[in-house]
Amino acid sequence: MAYSVEVIRRARNRLALEKADRESEYQRNLMQAYNRVPRLREIDRQMQQTILAAAQLVFSQGADVTKALEQAKQDNLSLQQEREALVRANFEEGFLDDSPICSQCGGNGYIGATMCQCLQELCRQEQKKELSLLSGGKESFSQFRLDYYSNQYDPKYGASPRDIMKLNFERCRRYATTFTENSGNLMFIGGTGLGKTFLSACIAGAVADRGYSVMYETASRLFGKLELAKFSGNEEARAETAKYTQCDLLILDDLGTEMPSQFVTAALYGLLNERLLDGKPMVISTNLNVDEMARRYSPQIASRLHGEFSRLTFVGDDIRVMKNRRS
Repeated sequence: MAYSVEVIRRARNRLALEKADRESEYQRNLMQAYNRVPRLREIDRQMQQTILAAAQLVFSQGADVTKALEQAKQDNLSLQQEREALVRANFEEGFLDDSPICSQCGGNGYIGATMCQCLQELCRQEQKKELSLLSGGKESFSQFRLDYYSNQYDPKYGASPRDIMKLNFERCRRYATTFTENSGNLMFIGGTGLGKTFLSACIAGAVADRGYSVMYETASRLFGKLELAKFSGNEEARAETAKYTQCDLLILDDLGTEMPSQFVTAALYGLLNERLLDGKPMVISTNLNVDEMARRYSPQIASRLHGEFSRLTFVGDDIRVMKNRRS
């Protein structure tokens, strides 16, 4: 999963803190155990001395190393058994558990060059936090309400808005629950207040919850960050915007609400071109139709959006207005 540098950094910091907390807790418990049962301190010291003596025997000359090592092994085993009996008799289970926070990587986060599952899970959690800040984080497919859409047949669409939105909803949910790096692109087209942003956020949350890296940005915010990265010379800003091309899924909300400029057109073309060439999925929502996109940006951009994205048309009445009327 192509998590951003910032997400990985936060996840590694959390893992390091959890590892340190685990080790500190063990040391505190060990000191309490030594104070309550002094024999435990003696046993631990004896085991350390036995191990050290055995190591010295390996390099000694003239000694029966095999016999000595076997005796050291038996002595240590006897000490371990006595220690375990004392711990069981005096402390609750797990009080002196010194096992690492992860049995696979020992709490380092990586097995060789491969990210361990424990760090992957922390990355997933940090990704969800980031999405919650950007999208609100409260949207889920279970909250989507079809009763906001009219059940009256509309000859313009050949179906009722509710029927059309039911199909859109099912398509979005299926896209999110079966998402892979090869899932392709979606484009939501329709007026304001019809659920485009809501379903975009639902997809973002569901895909991120399955362990994929997701970036969710409004168009104005995304182009603002790209412009800052290009003209400020700030390396941190450049690293920040790299995630738009590297993430598994990019969700661009409200395309067409940003201030138009030559930079925006060039940046949008570059972003589309790079992700399409790499086969990385996108979800774009917009109030613009294809002709309006061609006029606002360029025919080339409109062609790519028309040819490379599966379009879902959102219809109905403005839900925000309806909610205000009911409140």
